[in-house]
Amino acid sequence: MMRGLVLALALLASPAFAVQPGEMLTDPGLEARAREISRNLRCPVCQGEDIDDSNAPISRDLRLAVRERLVAGDTDAQVVDYIVARYGEFVLFQPRAEGANLILWLAGPAMLLAGAAIAFAMTRRRAVAAEAEALSEADKARLAELTQK
Repeated sequence: MMRGLVLALALLASPAFAVQPGEMLTDPGLEARAREISRNLRCPVCQGEDIDDSNAPISRDLRLAVRERLVAGDTDAQVVDYIVARYGEFVLFQPRAEGANLILWLAGPAMLLAGAAIAFAMTRRRAVAAEAEALSEADKARLAELTQK
């Protein structure tokens, strides 16, 4: 009973990778590169998991494709380009800041600046309104006279 509980806790506490031993490369350097690339590739089916953590058949195909390209001598960037060419930008957890994606990358900072400008304008308008209310009757009359000209 206790042994089963310890085993269950050990399985829950350890990371669960979907990479099968038969998929792993014998060269530890290439395998490390494959794992690093796989961490940044999204499973097209699961969407929230990288391809190393997904048990979906398409993730297995992607893992194998990554390893095949590495064995063929491709650089990490060439491997990612190969996968993106076949599955689209969606498979990248961090889409590239170019083309149509540039709008998405710039929208956040642009909205932040617009919000800051609106907040500044509203604060400034309230300060001017508060100053206008603090005017004496003579100042108000003079202001009304100046604005009518």
